[in-house]
Amino acid sequence: MNKRKGSYYLTTAIAYASGKPHIGNTYEIVLADSIARYRRMQGYDVFFQTGTDEHGQKIEEKAKAKGMEPKQFVDEVAGEIRRIWDLMNTSYDKFIRTTDDYHEAEVQKIFKKLYDQGDIYKGSYEGWYCTPCESFWTESQLEDGKCPDCGRAVVKASEEAYFFRMSKYAQRLIDHINAHPEFIQPVSRKNEMMNNFLLPGLQDLCVSRTSFKWGIPVDFDPGHVVYVWLDALTNYITGIGYHCGETGTEQFQKLWPADLHLIGKDIIRFHTIYWPIFLMALDVPLPKQVFGHPWLLQADGKMSKSRGNVIYADDLADMFGVDAVRYFVLHEMPFENDGVISWELMVERMNSDLANTLGNLVNRTIAMSNKYFGGIVADKGAAGDPDNSLKEVVTGTAAKVEDKMDQLRVADAISEIFTLFKRCNKYIDETMPWALAKDPEQQDRLATVLYNLVESITVGASLLQPFMPETTEKILAQLQTQQRPYEQLDAFGLYSSGSRVTEKPEILFARMDIKDVLAKVEVLQAAQAAAAAAESGDAAPAAGGDAAGSEEAAGDAPAGADKAADIHVELKDEITYDDFARCQFAVGEVIDCQAVPKSKKLLCFQVKIGDQTRQIVSGIKKWYPDPAKLVGKKVMALINLKPAKLAGLDSEGMLLSAEDAEGNVCLMTPEKDMPSGSGIC
Repeated sequence: MNKRKGSYYLTTAIAYASGKPHIGNTYEIVLADSIARYRRMQGYDVFFQTGTDEHGQKIEEKAKAKGMEPKQFVDEVAGEIRRIWDLMNTSYDKFIRTTDDYHEAEVQKIFKKLYDQGDIYKGSYEGWYCTPCESFWTESQLEDGKCPDCGRAVVKASEEAYFFRMSKYAQRLIDHINAHPEFIQPVSRKNEMMNNFLLPGLQDLCVSRTSFKWGIPVDFDPGHVVYVWLDALTNYITGIGYHCGETGTEQFQKLWPADLHLIGKDIIRFHTIYWPIFLMALDVPLPKQVFGHPWLLQADGKMSKSRGNVIYADDLADMFGVDAVRYFVLHEMPFENDGVISWELMVERMNSDLANTLGNLVNRTIAMSNKYFGGIVADKGAAGDPDNSLKEVVTGTAAKVEDKMDQLRVADAISEIFTLFKRCNKYIDETMPWALAKDPEQQDRLATVLYNLVESITVGASLLQPFMPETTEKILAQLQTQQRPYEQLDAFGLYSSGSRVTEKPEILFARMDIKDVLAKVEVLQAAQAAAAAAESGDAAPAAGGDAAGSEEAAGDAPAGADKAADIHVELKDEITYDDFARCQFAVGEVIDCQAVPKSKKLLCFQVKIGDQTRQIVSGIKKWYPDPAKLVGKKVMALINLKPAKLAGLDSEGMLLSAEDAEGNVCLMTPEKDMPSGSGIC
């Protein structure tokens, strides 16, 4: 493999400093870190920037509610955000804060330049304002009278403000997007921006506020502060030495344009429309790519501090370890659709993927090397039938990982590495070292088998480094070798023959009991709810009681589900057991569910069944009008049904449902929380 060189500038969206980030917020920094580490491994000179967005009305109000000055408040929150980023072992090079003096000074210069050249003008604004999103909306843009982005209540607002002439640059941006199809990824995000915003025509954008004070002052017009998006977005250039109206620092010249802006899909509009237009007005090149990643959702519904069910990275890390959390959030997030997290799924992944597939592989390989050869690993050249198949997987994995990472399909890249580890486990079953050990004439073959395993694990662990850096370090230390250089990851046989593995292998990941974990989670949630109640001045909820949760659960049931009238059952023709045995039923977990456009009946499910995901189209929209509520539910499915096309979509199975006498339908779910992929018999 060729080692590539050059600079690579990667950014995350800067975290809004309004409170402690939950695991969904933390996912982005871990994702960015895995990309940064992988590019470094390839030989790139990476600069990885993250930070905090610290101005705005919401922060001003939160600080006031706590009896704090805004700067004191954001200092505290920014410190907590940085603590979480550091806890997750993220290798950022720069942590910028929008309260940094140099940033504030540069934003004032940018605002003045844009005003002087006529891109910004003074006017007044009357419309609907969403404080959490820091966004203005017209009446026609509201959805059911609420913010179209977050669904929260909006307030009527009217004030003097400065505006940016967005339409001046709209066609130029459209042309750029059409000429650079890689600019906005995934493609669905590009289509959304073009069809919903750019092509219908852009409205001028409010870029200053007078109704609050916590922001960067417009230095030539006291009373105005720079609106948060013009302030926040410019961090990507001020953080690397941009000087408005000047050449900029050597670092800016080296790094800009950014190779990748990594952001959540909820702020894609700001980064692919407003930010490029600001840059065009400043005569600064546009970033090479903006990737709007999906969300990491909680399986049991919306996270709420009052309910005590918000999942934080530090709580997960305390329970499972940092690398296990990194593995989970990276592996469970699809490329384009939202991912799901739950304590139960964490335990399942911990036990199956980490403790069994990886941890047990490393442990027993080292244990057998010590048992049979005193820890000496030597290639005796005694080849056997499965060897070539193993080597083919090992030497081909790096190229597959590179292909996935070039597409930012990080979850798929990790899956390729674990395919290597699974092949190693299969190799053990095929070669049966314990049987070879009983035959004195097979000692060279046994030694070669163990050498092949150690070599394969070395390659796999080296590839794993960007995603699970501490685990890679532990594995290689136990094999008493170094991380394999990137350009050698497609080779086999580089482990030094005659080397010695550690005498006592360390257990990388211990299996966990779901009951023990959930007992600890109950304590965490009770403490979280009590803290939220104390903060709001409300009484803490009674242990185990949640009336709101009961109402939500009842609301999930389809109409008529409480009726118990006897139903006459019409028997179909009898079948034999062989007929039944041909049907394969399994438990699946809904990881995404969307209404099928232009269909009154169909929902499109993404159902995780073991280590694969099936798309299943089902005509139950009438009984489940809010498909988002189905995400995270365990369902029962027929999975070997011949695929069919419904409304132009491939359906790869059938969900099992019950229907009462009045035609009401309810999805069948397992009585207990069974792992996805469990067989139904």
